[in-house]
Amino acid sequence: MEIPDSSFRRRLLIESLTVLAADAQVQAAWLDSHGVMTDEIALDFDHAYRMAEALVAEGQLSGKVTTDLQEIDAILSAMGDGENADRWTRDALSTDEGWGRARRLARRVLGAELGGWQQPLPEITVIR
Repeated sequence: MEIPDSSFRRRLLIESLTVLAADAQVQAAWLDSHGVMTDEIALDFDHAYRMAEALVAEGQLSGKVTTDLQEIDAILSAMGDGENADRWTRDALSTDEGWGRARRLARRVLGAELGGWQQPLPEITVIR
C-alpha cells in the first residue's frame, strides 16, 4: 500500500478541521448532503489527527497547534463512550458544549494555519 504524501495528509487534516469548525447548521447540511451520520465528523478528524505528528516533523504543520489538536481529540474521545449517544445527534451539534469547544479549537487551528477558519467544506466519497 502506498503511503500518501505530506501535502495530501495536510489537506485531509485541514478538511476535517474545516467541517469541525463549521457552524452547526452547516455541519448538519453537510452530513445530510453526503448521507452520513454525525460521528463522521469525529471519525474524519481522528483519521487525519493520527498524521499530525508526522506533519509537524515534515514542516507541513505548525507545532504550535498540536496542543489544540490534542484537546480536540480528547474532547471527541470523551464524547465517544457508550453513555453519550445523545451527544451524537444533529441537534447536539448546536447544543452540546463538547461540540462547541471542539468547534472553537478547530477554528483557532485553521486561523493559525490558514489565516481564517471559514473554508469551503470538502466533498467526500462515501463507499457503501
